[in-house]
Amino acid sequence: MFRKIFRVKQSKKPNVNASEMPLVAHLVELRDRLIRSLIGLTVIFLCLVPFANELYEIMASPLMAHLPKNASMIATEVASPFFAPFKLTLFVALFVAMPWLLFQAWSFIAPGLYGHEKKIMLPLLLSSSFLFYLGAAFAYFVVFPIMFGFFTSVAPEGVEVMTDISSYLNFILKIFFAFGLAFEVPIATFVFVWMGITTVDSLKEKRPYIIVAAFVLGMLLTPPDAISQTLLAVPMILLFELGLLFARMFVKRREQAQEEATEEVETAAPSNEYDEDDHDFLDKELARAEAEERELRNKNKDEDNDKT
Repeated sequence: MFRKIFRVKQSKKPNVNASEMPLVAHLVELRDRLIRSLIGLTVIFLCLVPFANELYEIMASPLMAHLPKNASMIATEVASPFFAPFKLTLFVALFVAMPWLLFQAWSFIAPGLYGHEKKIMLPLLLSSSFLFYLGAAFAYFVVFPIMFGFFTSVAPEGVEVMTDISSYLNFILKIFFAFGLAFEVPIATFVFVWMGITTVDSLKEKRPYIIVAAFVLGMLLTPPDAISQTLLAVPMILLFELGLLFARMFVKRREQAQEEATEEVETAAPSNEYDEDDHDFLDKELARAEAEERELRNKNKDEDNDKT
């Protein structure tokens, strides 16, 4: 009986999380995830290397479609015909391997997250990668034809448009990054509200400043023309409104969940009498066990005295 009560009291101690890992184990896990990420990126890159020239032709097609007849792109450096497609292939491999890289990052951080954090972080990772792809696709299929058509049409008379392949590659990579980053605005808006950095009402009040900031970012991240700036700023504003909508829905759901939890606590209303009764019961059982143990010892002593 005494051992049983002792086990009951021991069970009230907090349990140590068995999943906790030392720092060295975390570093080893991080190294393994980085190695797997590099292996996946290398495999995709090696598979794409034989198609480097074809990939560059696909990327150059929006400009080539607007060049005059018999016009072509040029290479002003000796190694450009090799390094430009090679560089593009590396970025395409990184672009294709992004889901694998995000999966490795998620596998590393997921064990340290709570259940409610996992429910939010996983959709955020998936939606952020999707929005980045969507931004790059928007730049290729919508922005490039309009922008290159405008650039080639305003060339002065007597000037032949012959773009260097390395300069063109650097230009389109910058545009891809700018639009991919711009399409992450809904994720940033949602995360700021989720973390409590700002509120939905505060973002509504600052909407005029955010619109101006979108055009400023469009000016900084795109070439110095009104068309590309507008094509970047307008989607950013629309995506900000979309992120604001999802943030408002999230706040409402969180407030409803908090209200339901408060109502459950109030209806249950556990008083301290139960805890006091439990402690009184344990104390009584402990005293009874000690009394039985003393009685048993006295009985054993009496038996030993009778034998002697």
